[in-house]
Amino acid sequence: MKYIIAIIKPHKLDSVREALTGIGISGMTVTEVKGFGRQKGQTETYRGAEYTTNMVPKVKLEIACSDDLVEQVGEAIRSSANSESIGDGKIFEFDLAGATRIRTGDTNDAAL
Repeated sequence: MKYIIAIIKPHKLDSVREALTGIGISGMTVTEVKGFGRQKGQTETYRGAEYTTNMVPKVKLEIACSDDLVEQVGEAIRSSANSESIGDGKIFEFDLAGATRIRTGDTNDAAL
């Protein structure tokens, strides 16, 4: 099993979710986050005053999937979140040692 974390632009969430649903991913965790990378922040206007913030709003997706789906998940996220501009995000992949569905006690792939 794999655990995938993706950081994407907020307006790309719906298209990424549709792409993942299309390949059989039945669940994910979504968190609104802030961060920066090469984008180095942004300039915003608040009550007529312009200021620079070094944190950019992003969305963090967390997905657990079986080993045979990991490449499809990565490609679905990459293709649907890509706008070919700076700040599109990153995808991280980790080995997942185990999973348990609390309600039924199902473990590993059956729990996903």
